[in-house]
Amino acid sequence: MRRFSFIGRLGSDDRAAVRLVESESAVYEIDFLDGERRIGFGIGQALDQLASLGLRPTERAIDLVLLAAMVNAGDTRVSRSNNAQDGWTREIDLYVPVSAARAWNEQRQHIEPLLKFLTGDRWRVFFRKRPDRTGTLAIEPKRLAINGLTEVSLLSGGLDSLVGAVDLLANGKRPLFVSHYWDSETAKAQDYLLRALGKHYSQDKIKRLRVRLGFDRHRLNTGETETTQRGRSFLFYALAALAASAFDRPTVVNIPENGLIALNVPLDPLRIGALSTRTAHPHVIMSMERLTDALGLSVDFSNPYRHKTKGEMVSGCADGAFLREVVGSSMSCSSPAKARYKGLSPQHCGYCVPCLIRRASLRVGLGVKDPTKYTVESLHAQILATDRVEGEHVRSFQLMVKRIRNAPELAKIFVHKPGPLIDAPNEIPDYADVFRRGILEVGKLLQGVTAKPGGSQ
Repeated sequence: MRRFSFIGRLGSDDRAAVRLVESESAVYEIDFLDGERRIGFGIGQALDQLASLGLRPTERAIDLVLLAAMVNAGDTRVSRSNNAQDGWTREIDLYVPVSAARAWNEQRQHIEPLLKFLTGDRWRVFFRKRPDRTGTLAIEPKRLAINGLTEVSLLSGGLDSLVGAVDLLANGKRPLFVSHYWDSETAKAQDYLLRALGKHYSQDKIKRLRVRLGFDRHRLNTGETETTQRGRSFLFYALAALAASAFDRPTVVNIPENGLIALNVPLDPLRIGALSTRTAHPHVIMSMERLTDALGLSVDFSNPYRHKTKGEMVSGCADGAFLREVVGSSMSCSSPAKARYKGLSPQHCGYCVPCLIRRASLRVGLGVKDPTKYTVESLHAQILATDRVEGEHVRSFQLMVKRIRNAPELAKIFVHKPGPLIDAPNEIPDYADVFRRGILEVGKLLQGVTAKPGGSQ
């Protein structure tokens, strides 16, 4: 197992000595400024977009995005299989240039556990002062700020974020939508939904910050890649905080995610820990809010759907008719590119955990036939093999459904497995109940579906 050290630089003349804590680690430097001294890797793109809206973020919010970008670099360019003794946990050090090194170093004891909770890796983060000439990275807007923006809302291209967007717009809100993408399928879904929302609710009401930020081998050549991307959500939060900081007032950031997937209780022991994503887990949301508060960023992260199942979100959507028109173009699948192995264009697989929850929600809440294209069109058409990906999660859900039906009180125990819920103890009964309802919602979808070892072979 190797420890990796990533050193952030701001320009070719930023040669400040960085004392490595682990001298034997594999060291890689990332220069965030291009030849024209413009900040790259998508961050400059984000600053330009905000300036075009008359918005200027704070320098500490830019620091947060720099940190998140470096987390993304380590998360995507260090292979778990090559560098983890237990097959999962990596050891990564980050050296980040920031505008206020003292304030950031005071938060290390908060940041490192948060990153470990999100990714399952051991992170050490060290901050140093930016070079004087990069003390200011924000772009001065050349126009007045857009009037009437009410909040920030994440728009990933998925079904939950679509419902969140529709509910806000249908109720007269004017959010600034924040999206991050790297792969083409996510980009395609976001672009289509934003255009559809603009056409339906007036293009003038759709203000957005869309950022393509990531590291391929041309930008950071470690000779390795990693696809689990458990740290991607930290980048998403950072971009939202960047946008919110530009409002120059306390601002709500909406994180639309149904309660079942937000908790992401492991369906079986093999999925415990960081093997399950924790993007919208209540502990992550509260940890991010504590971090931004400590840094003087007035951001209120909130998941208004934390006590609703996905089906309840769909059925309660404020504009169900419009949702039915566009829902087929939202993207929920964890790996739509898998369809290429069957000679198909990228699409929902139909059998991963997010796909199963999506199918169940549209079955109970949409009111019409699910228009989504799935690689496995029907879960009932064949016996699904539990020792293959097509049946693995189906069987896990079926076993959990059986346990919850036989002993509903187990939900009160299971909701504590993914992580602590001590930040809002009064909500624990609501979390237990949404978990129970969400599992049973998927159970209705899987009635009559047969999954067993070997499947139909």
